[in-house]
Amino acid sequence: MTNTKGKMKGTQHMFSRPFRKHVPLATYMQIYKKGGIVDIKGMGTRDIEGMGTVQKGMPHKCYHGKTGRVYSVTQHAGGIVVNKQVKGKILAERIRVHTEHIKHSELR
Repeated sequence: MTNTKGKMKGTQHMFSRPFRKHVPLATYMQIYKKGGIVDIKGMGTRDIEGMGTVQKGMPHKCYHGKTGRVYSVTQHAGGIVVNKQVKGKILAERIRVHTEHIKHSELR
């Protein structure tokens, strides 16, 4: 039996990309501004034959699919405020995510 513990547990399809498909260059050209609304999508290492797309700056799996507001922007990453439920309380978490793992939300 394999060891089913760890932060990447249960993410085989969640972080996957199609076989031999890389991140489009338009993803890197997006301009994010402070106060903008973005969606979080992790593109990680779970590709066929282990060909990972982007591993650095990946969000934890609990933030996958969440929508947040940008509070800071740097050259390669963005800071996002995301609501997270912990034991019945909703906390405003501040996370740092590389720009490959975020996109502009359709809500704006």
